[in-house]
Amino acid sequence: MEFLFSSGLILLVLIVAGLALFFYFVPVGLWITAYFSGVRLKLLRDLVGMRLRKVPPHLIVKPLITAHKAGIYLETAQLEAHYLAGGNVQKVVNALISADKANIDLTFERAAAIDLAGRDVYEAVQVSVNPKVIETPPVSAVAKDGIQVRAIARVTVRANIERLVGGAGEETIIARVGEGIVSTIGSANSHKEVLENPDRISKTVLEKGLDAGTAFEILSIDIADVDVGENIGAKLQTDQAEADLRVARAKAEERRAAAVAREQEMRALVQEMRAKVVEAEAEIPKAIAEALRNGNLGVLDYYNLRNIQADTEMRRAIGGATEEDADGA
Repeated sequence: MEFLFSSGLILLVLIVAGLALFFYFVPVGLWITAYFSGVRLKLLRDLVGMRLRKVPPHLIVKPLITAHKAGIYLETAQLEAHYLAGGNVQKVVNALISADKANIDLTFERAAAIDLAGRDVYEAVQVSVNPKVIETPPVSAVAKDGIQVRAIARVTVRANIERLVGGAGEETIIARVGEGIVSTIGSANSHKEVLENPDRISKTVLEKGLDAGTAFEILSIDIADVDVGENIGAKLQTDQAEADLRVARAKAEERRAAAVAREQEMRALVQEMRAKVVEAEAEIPKAIAEALRNGNLGVLDYYNLRNIQADTEMRRAIGGATEEDADGA
């Protein structure tokens, strides 16, 4: 009895597993939904084949039904190929439906190429129907009078379906508009001209054809905000004056150092000369002694010379004391 119960339980498990495996490989529910939606699919060739080709059938059948109901007739092979290439089938189908309702000429091949290029094809179609507004960050520029002007622009763009593959994105638009704003403000003679006519910026920038080579078409450029910044010219002049002052101080310090060094050199030279004088004076007694030995100088002459030297030193001492008394008075 237990054996029969165990065998029946095993058989039931095998049947359930077999049915689960069968319905996994043969999605009957999707086939029925597609059939009653008017999409004719082969159960084995299409649905089971998708399983064998590692393609989830629901990612192909549901977009196929959606497209069929919208009047766009696609082949399962096209959708499978796009999925296997790494594309988003549902977004491509939604983009085709949206483009068809807006009377935009968009083929499945172009939509698939746009999707595989990494762009959101459905959003691109939406932007093509409803233009998008891109706001630039604050752009700072300096007019010719040295006053800084900050401006914010709003750029209205429309997606260009023909240039979505290989065309530049929003970052390029923002960079080009910013460059145009800087160029226009920089060419103004005064910041007042920019404040009085901010539309001059938008007109000048719009005339430059900034959307060339991009995935967008610029419809308008509007200046949302214009603000006056710092007086860059005055600040630069102040910085230049401070730099000149530092240079002048450095040169003056250099000249002072040179003068001090020259003074020290002259003092050293004076000491050197005094040393030479002392050295020369030290030779006098030797010369006198030599003259006495050789008989060139007599004793009387020597004493007369000493008297003259003593008289000279006394006069110097008296003269020095007189000068000190005069300075003290």
